[in-house]
Amino acid sequence: MNIGDVAERSGLPAKTIRYYEDIGFIRPARSANGYRQFAQKDLHKLTFVGRARSLGFTIEDCRILLALYEDRGRASADVKRVAQQNLADIDAKIADLQDMRATLSHLVTSCAGDDRPDCPILDTLGGAPQA
Repeated sequence: MNIGDVAERSGLPAKTIRYYEDIGFIRPARSANGYRQFAQKDLHKLTFVGRARSLGFTIEDCRILLALYEDRGRASADVKRVAQQNLADIDAKIADLQDMRATLSHLVTSCAGDDRPDCPILDTLGGAPQA
């Protein structure tokens, strides 16, 4: 398969596939003219990493998960530990987003939105103390 085929089948952009090659997730063969020739195992790894990334796993987490996937002697506890840490990271991001939303909601509510120049949103962004 060429990079276009693999991109279409994995759902990943060609640029991402080249990046994943650069960081060692895959090592496609090269034809005489230098074109990448992807095997089914490359497509499988790319799909695996794409799914893991869509769930918020970091590149390093993906590296660990790929190694665990390929290790038939793995303990599922090791996989669960990586997933639990990712879940905790997602929960922390959600909490941060909720805090950001509450702050912005308060600012929007505080702003009169009229023809006057006073604006608590700009005052807060500019560093003025909140009332």
